[in-house]
Amino acid sequence: MEHELFSNRSDDVFEDKNVCNESENVSGMSALTTSTYLLCILVSSLSVIIMCGNLLLITSIIYFKQLHTPTNYLILSLAVADLLVGVTVLPFSAVLAVSSCGYVGGLLCKIRGSFDLVLCTSSILNLCFISVDRYYAVCQPLRYRTKINVRVIVIMILVCWTVSAINGISITILGVNKGQSNRCVLFQNLSSAIMAVVFGFYFPAIVMVTIYLKILMVAQRQAHSIHNTTCQSTKSEIKKERKATKTLAIVMGVFLMCWTPFTLSTTFNPLSNYTIPAAVIAAFKWLGWSNSMLNPLVYAFFYSWFRSAFRMIISGKIFQGDFTHSKLF
Repeated sequence: MEHELFSNRSDDVFEDKNVCNESENVSGMSALTTSTYLLCILVSSLSVIIMCGNLLLITSIIYFKQLHTPTNYLILSLAVADLLVGVTVLPFSAVLAVSSCGYVGGLLCKIRGSFDLVLCTSSILNLCFISVDRYYAVCQPLRYRTKINVRVIVIMILVCWTVSAINGISITILGVNKGQSNRCVLFQNLSSAIMAVVFGFYFPAIVMVTIYLKILMVAQRQAHSIHNTTCQSTKSEIKKERKATKTLAIVMGVFLMCWTPFTLSTTFNPLSNYTIPAAVIAAFKWLGWSNSMLNPLVYAFFYSWFRSAFRMIISGKIFQGDFTHSKLF
């Protein structure tokens, strides 16, 4: 029964040959019910945390004028993707999990799969564009304000969500199980899985890591030359950009740590003749979804102005007057 529960709610992206069989064992059904209740509590708690954290982040960037910067607009787009994970993907996954053998039907499976792919792709593309923003801020600071402006950021965000939508919807249409299995299987064949992991994860991840390595080398050179700079404002600006780059690199690192186990497992599972247990892949998938909860915590920990904004929102101070032009520390 435990295998049946995990095989139903796992996100093993390749078809498991085992068929979900109903059990008439009363104690087994009791265990399933207990596991279902625990799963619903876990999913509900995770969804609430994800929604609250990212709503705080979104509200802060929209409300406070000080946070209206090109970099923060990309962070806003990333927060929207994380928010939608908590609003759509997790609840749909919970519904699919508690339906013991996938009787909810193929439509919900397709919707969940499409949202999952779109939002995951959107997250990593947003991080890619953030790395481009950081590259110009650190490596070409004199050209930053001319190269990266609001119009360019809007184009980046539109490209990000358009590409994500096309990638997610097309792969879902091509790859969702079209057979007679009553399980929710995202990919029926190897080609659709390869398209998903290559264009939705590996390629953007390589680009992103390469850019940050370049930024790291430039930052090291700046660290050696900053002591020879007499202008205090220049020193302050360089330190500010380096701190922002470090924080956003941590966000990228957290994303990769959360999603790499799932991506690697689904890549090597067919090569190992599907020896990776479905429960392991399911656990890796939930680890990936938990990334949507971590980003607001990173910003709150490293950015004093986000901490100030969060406190003003949580305390309800913004409802007592106009604080849009407040100076955030």
